[in-house]
Amino acid sequence: MKIDIENFGLRDVTVDPETVFTFAEGLAGFPDCKRYKIFHEEGKPTVFWLQSLDDAAVMFPIVAPEVIDLEYEIELSDADCALLALENPADAAVVIIVYRNAAEGGTIAANTRSPIILNLHKRRAIQKVLQEVHPTLLYRAR
Repeated sequence: MKIDIENFGLRDVTVDPETVFTFAEGLAGFPDCKRYKIFHEEGKPTVFWLQSLDDAAVMFPIVAPEVIDLEYEIELSDADCALLALENPADAAVVIIVYRNAAEGGTIAANTRSPIILNLHKRRAIQKVLQEVHPTLLYRAR
């Protein structure tokens, strides 16, 4: 399969179908975009990009919560586990969407209320909308 990645001006990028994540319910605001590829720019392994294969204009920057000193403990329902086809908790990974907050001078912000849960083994994913968020802030000595 080949895709265009419009935001980076790339054409005919080869995508191995075995590396595609499927969101059974899409993402908030993008219910028709169900297939995504995760990639990162050369030399920038901290921020990854979640590129829709259903709409080339839809792409989200994502990071592991630890990158911004957050730690999550998320309880998944049986329905969540079914959507993820998750049998082994070790196969799950959490990422969050980051964005530039124009209202605050372009600072980087994170959508901590709607993390993305990935089943790394089965390549299934969901966006888990949390009613209450109590992430733990991790402090690192620098």
